[in-house]
Amino acid sequence: MSGPFEPRTDPDVDLRVPADRGELAARPATVLAAIAAGGVLGSLARAGLQHAVPHEPTGFPWATFGINLTGCLLIGVLMAALGHVGGGRPLVRPFLGVGVLGGFTTFSTYVVDVQQAVVAGAPAVALTYLAATVLGALVAVGVGDAVTARLLGRVARADRQATR
Repeated sequence: MSGPFEPRTDPDVDLRVPADRGELAARPATVLAAIAAGGVLGSLARAGLQHAVPHEPTGFPWATFGINLTGCLLIGVLMAALGHVGGGRPLVRPFLGVGVLGGFTTFSTYVVDVQQAVVAGAPAVALTYLAATVLGALVAVGVGDAVTARLLGRVARADRQATR
């Protein structure tokens, strides 16, 4: 917990990790601008997909389900990639992770979809969607992280062997 005179930091920043400390060098307004720009792009992509694949209140919301699982998979990929390359540039994670993927995923719409299905008389759809999204999102982040870490580890090993 930080005291009143300690600087506030991003809760994702682990000050024990040198690459994470680099994120603190960016000015807060620059970080907010990167998040906002990414959020616009992610939100527009999500809105386009949801418009292209509408659903009835009693139907399964495939667009939102796919968006959230894809976004979670990509968050896992991004975090593994940034961990492998040492964090990258200071604005990459705020722009892509918080902005683009934060704007793309839509867990607020997910909750509204569940509520609308219940009100429309489709509790089985609501319960299925509720459980599938939570479980699917957790699995997607884990798969994205694990597969990316494994692939990047293989590339690093091949590079080390090639330089011997």
